Amino acid sequence: MYTWDARVRAIYRDTDQMGVVYYGNYYSWFEIGRNEFIRSLGLSYKDLEEQGIMLPVVESRCTYKVPARYDDLVLVRTGISKLTGVRIAFAYELIREEDGVLLAWGGTTHAFADAKTLKPVNVKKRCPEYYAKLEDCL
Repeated sequence: MYTWDARVRAIYRDTDQMGVVYYGNYYSWFEIGRNEFIRSLGLSYKDLEEQGIMLPVVESRCTYKVPARYDDLVLVRTGISKLTGVRIAFAYELIREEDGVLLAWGGTTHAFADAKTLKPVNVKKRCPEYYAKLEDCL
């Protein structure tokens, strides 16, 4: 499976009153990882949007193991865990770069949807070149 590592640094804005990264921010990091993963393939969300396809989240999950703290440099390792014509699922690992400690892992599942109607779109048929690049990552 092809994966891509994006880097994010935990800044003060990301932390909560306990001095650790607020749990909701991990989902923002997943989004950064997902965008950079797609970009690493020479693709972009904008490509799909210009063809009238959106990628709404239909499921998300995150398991927290060790808290990230202010100034940690975190690798957001992203890969595709499942791909069909109408859905794509991404898997993420958040790893502290300094010592390789796994901080959290999770996933998001997205539907390929028509931008106007939000009804499912078979991206394999509508954008076969885009789909083929994603499929090569499995």
